[in-house]
Amino acid sequence: MTAAGAERLRAELEQLKRVERPRIVAAIAEARAHGDLKENAEYHAAREQQSFVEGRIKDIEAKLSHAQVIDIASLPPDDKVIFGATVTVINLDTDETRVYQIVGDDEADVKSGKISYQSPIARALIGKREGDEVAVQTPSGTVAYEIDRVAYA
Repeated sequence: MTAAGAERLRAELEQLKRVERPRIVAAIAEARAHGDLKENAEYHAAREQQSFVEGRIKDIEAKLSHAQVIDIASLPPDDKVIFGATVTVINLDTDETRVYQIVGDDEADVKSGKISYQSPIARALIGKREGDEVAVQTPSGTVAYEIDRVAYA
């Protein structure tokens, strides 16, 4: 996991523990004060929210405890594609340029150019250097890319 991804998870965990959890506990207490819990929709909704938040807290804590955080900016600049690197590639068929950052599964967001290290394009890029050509197997066939630039930012 990248340092930025770990920081985002820590911030979400803090929000869940400090803001959401107390808000839900207060909502449950208020719903209990209304009487019969069997037919109290507010109580059941608050309990459902509590279950979701507690599950998410456990999930984030587990991910952070098992994660190997890599701060790519602390590595010396190189032209080799590694986890965390930002890679500019050129589609050799269409001359279209794309920029991808190779990140962990939890950080992946294709719309913002962050792809999982397990994706086909990332697997093809990792270990290669600027100027290398790679072939990526896609559902519509093989696509050839040239690695134009590698940045450790």
